[in-house]
Amino acid sequence: MAEGRLIFTGTVVVDLLLRVDALPERGGDVLASSAGMAAGGGFNVMAAAARDGVEVVFAGRSGTGPFGEVVAEALWREGISVANPPLESADNGYSVVLVDAGAERTFVTAAGAEGMLSRADLDAVHPRPGDVVYVSGYSLAHAAAGPAVAGWVEALGPDTRVVFDPSPLVGTLDRDLLETVLRRTDVLSANSREARILRSHAHPAPAAGALRGMLREGGVAVVRDGASGCWVATGDPAPTHVPALPVTAVDTTGAGDAFGGVLAAALTRGADPLSAARRATAAAAIAVTREGPATAPTAAETDAALAAG
Repeated sequence: MAEGRLIFTGTVVVDLLLRVDALPERGGDVLASSAGMAAGGGFNVMAAAARDGVEVVFAGRSGTGPFGEVVAEALWREGISVANPPLESADNGYSVVLVDAGAERTFVTAAGAEGMLSRADLDAVHPRPGDVVYVSGYSLAHAAAGPAVAGWVEALGPDTRVVFDPSPLVGTLDRDLLETVLRRTDVLSANSREARILRSHAHPAPAAGALRGMLREGGVAVVRDGASGCWVATGDPAPTHVPALPVTAVDTTGAGDAFGGVLAAALTRGADPLSAARRATAAAAIAVTREGPATAPTAAETDAALAAG
């Protein structure tokens, strides 16, 4: 089978990162020790997949304006192709990220063009044999994009594989849209908190096993468990534990995105889900040793980490 593309239907926003000693009291003000701006959200997933060596198509929406320019430049820099032209009527949304001295992150997000994806936009994207479609729960949270993505995914041909990351918003998503996407999902990638929300299991291993029942027949559930690695539920009697590589974590921001992007990239190359999860776990381990969100490694770096054990 020819190597496919990763078609990403999620959202991209711009992160405005401010480092502060402590959050201000209500009505107060503090000076940031540093500030930065970069493409974030689903961009981190796409960057991870592109760095792992697969062709990536951004099938979502972006806008026109200062934030849209940041997104366009970031996509170009990673060699990611864009299926839809930027909307002239709106700019991309942005997220104000406050990082305090304890490394705790507080977010305030304003939505923009990324939530305006329509069914017509998606119908113009035609998956080819071997392509993998990546769906994010963030898309389902938007009034326009949510039904468009769910309906398009439901109508995909049987040969197109779907990877779904329910996102931290999983508990607030429209249940009908969520179940529609889950029924069409071939590989689910969720962290342990998201898995508990979906199936109410305290431990990620039984959660992974239970989640398989919510997916397309033959689906695989992957539950990420931070520094412990992940659990992969296939058709075997018990989920398989994939341990994380031992590293010293510097910044865990974007680890899940690195995992998801590399997982999907491996699947497009024909890897089985367990092998793909092992590769994704190694990439996520490398990502947490670097500061910043889009810290996914190159394919060569991941290869070296896997070879070193």
